[in-house]
Amino acid sequence: MFSRILVANRGEVAVRIIRACREMGIQTVAVFSKADRNSLHVRLADEAICVGEPPSAESYLNIPSIISAAEIADVEAIHPGYGFLAENAHFAEICESCQIKFIGPSAEVIRLMGDKSLARETMRKHGIPVIAGSESVLQSQDEAFKIAKKIGYPVIVKARAGGGGKGLRVAHNESSLSSALHTAQAEAQSAFGDRGVYIERYIREPRHIEVQVFGDAHGHMIHMGERDCTIQRRHQKLLEEAPSPSLSDKVRKRICETAVKIAKAVDYVNAGTIEFLVDEKDNFYFMEMNTRLQVEHPVTEITTGIDIVKWQIRVAAGEKLAINQDEVRVRGAAIECRINAEDPDENFRPSPGKIETLMFPGGPGVRVDSHIYTGYEVPPYYDSMIAKIICWGRDRREAIRVMQRVLGEFEIGPIKTTAALHMRILTRPLFIRGRVSTKFVDVVLKPKNPVDKI
Repeated sequence: MFSRILVANRGEVAVRIIRACREMGIQTVAVFSKADRNSLHVRLADEAICVGEPPSAESYLNIPSIISAAEIADVEAIHPGYGFLAENAHFAEICESCQIKFIGPSAEVIRLMGDKSLARETMRKHGIPVIAGSESVLQSQDEAFKIAKKIGYPVIVKARAGGGGKGLRVAHNESSLSSALHTAQAEAQSAFGDRGVYIERYIREPRHIEVQVFGDAHGHMIHMGERDCTIQRRHQKLLEEAPSPSLSDKVRKRICETAVKIAKAVDYVNAGTIEFLVDEKDNFYFMEMNTRLQVEHPVTEITTGIDIVKWQIRVAAGEKLAINQDEVRVRGAAIECRINAEDPDENFRPSPGKIETLMFPGGPGVRVDSHIYTGYEVPPYYDSMIAKIICWGRDRREAIRVMQRVLGEFEIGPIKTTAALHMRILTRPLFIRGRVSTKFVDVVLKPKNPVDKI
C-alpha cells in the first residue's frame, strides 16, 4: 500500500480523497493555487505545496509544477480526482515515466475512450449499440450535410475531446448545421485544444443513465449499479439519483451487463463510468466513458456501502478487487443535489465572494461533501460547485422527502446558490413520478409553464 499520495485537485473532491487517505493511514500532499491558500483541502492535508497563480492553466493544469511538487514531496502516487488532469493521457504517461503511480486507468485507455469518435468506432466493433452518425471525425462540411441527410434531422454536433457540455450544438436543418459546426469547432478548440467534431442523430427527450464499473489488474470487473443523471441544464448535470426510477428490471440488467462488456473490451482498470442515452422506447445507446471518478460517486457509495475512493487507491497499489458481482447490493435510494455558487434567477450568473453565514443540514441518511466554511471566499476562477448534498431513504419517496427537508434547512449567504432551484425540481409531480427527460429543467425554469404537461 502507498504511504504518501499527492492529490492533484482542489475543492470538495480533494477533501474527499484526503479524508479517505487519512482513514487508510496514508499521508497526503495537497497542491494549491495562490487563490486557494486558505482552502479546506490545504488545511486538512499533511503537507501543501503552491503550484502557481490562480488561473487553472498556471496551477492545477500545470503539469511540470505538479510533477515537481510530487518529486519534492517524495510521493508514491497521484490521485487526480475529476476535472483538471483526471483524463489527461499525457499526464498519466508522465507520472509513469517518473515512477509515480497514476491512480486511474492506463494512459492508453484514457486516450482511447477520451476520443469520443474513436470510442464510438470501438464500440461498433464490439457490437455495442451507438447512436447513428458519423463513423469518425468530420473532414468537411459537405460530409456533415450528407450524413445528416442520411440519418435525418435534428442532429447534434459533438467535440471528440468533449466534456462538461462544451463543443455541443444541435442543428435542425442544413443552415443551422453549418453554424453549429463552426461554433462547436471553435468552442472545442478553445476548451480542449482539439477542433475535431462528429455528428449523431439527436434524441429529442432522452434519459441519461450511467453505470459505475470497476476493474482491477487481475482481470476482475464488476458494475455497482446505475445512476440516473437526466436532470441537467445545458448538458451539465444538476441532480443524480440511484437507482433510476425510469428503468424496468429487465432494462436495468441489460444496461449494466453492457457496461461491464464495454469495460472488459478495453481492459479497463480502476473506477470508470459508462454513459448511455435511453430513448422513449427504452432503447439505450453508448454515449461515452468517463475514465475517472465521477462527481456523483457518493450516490453509488451510499446505496451500496462501497467506498469507491478507497478501492481506487487499493487497486492502483496492485490489490485485487475483493468484491464479487453477486456481493454488490443496492439498498434503498439516494439523491445528490449539486450546490453551485450561481444565481438561477439571473441566468445562472456566477456568485463568488465571501461566505458570511453557513449552516449545513444533517440528520439520518444525510451526507454533505464540501470544502466551504464560514469565512471562506469562493474564488471566481474555478467550477462553481461548492457542495454536494446526498440523501438516502429506504425508497425513492423517502429519499425525496429527506432531500426536501434538508434543502429547507440549508442556509448560506450572502452568495447565491442553486439550492432553491433543486427544491423547485424536487416538488414537481413529474419528477416525483420519475417521468422526466433531459429537457425537464429547461421547462421548470420557464415562468408560468405547465411543467407537468411536457
